[in-house]
Parts: sequence; structure tokens; C-alpha cells
Amino acid sequence: MSIRFINIGFGNIVSAGRVIAVVSPDSAPIKRLIQEGRDGGNLIDATYGRRTRAVIVMDSGHILLTALQPETIANRLGTREESHV
Repeated sequence: MSIRFINIGFGNIVSAGRVIAVVSPDSAPIKRLIQEGRDGGNLIDATYGRRTRAVIVMDSGHILLTALQPETIANRLGTREESHV
């Protein structure tokens, strides 16, 4: 069993097997999740001062902020989004 890592921007990497969700930071529930992570000490800001474009939820309860688009991270995870019309 090998551990696979993905680049989340600026040389930061995370274990692909521990990612639960990759979401956009625009909705109110995600903004609450970010604030709860900040208050609880579980927030990791990997944006390097840039605009947050994706929020990664880890199985450890940590919340990661990144400047990459959610689609970019999904492609790096190898899970391409299929469109159902």
C-alpha cells in the first residue's frame, strides 16, 4: 500500500487518501466551517496571502485553505467530475 500525495499549491502537499471533500468557500455553511476550524485550531491556511478558492476537509478534522480551484485539486486527485444533464 503506497501513500499518494497531491500538491495543493506553493509546494504544499497533502495525503490524497485523507481528503474527504474539496469545496468552494463561497457558501455560508462553508464559511461557518472555516470559522469553526479557526476557533478550534484546526485550520491550515496554505494560501500564502492569496484569495481562498478551495477548502479541503481532511479525515482528521483539519480544514485546509488553498488558492487553487476545486477543479484543479479534483483533477490532481484523479477524480474527474462528470456532467449529468
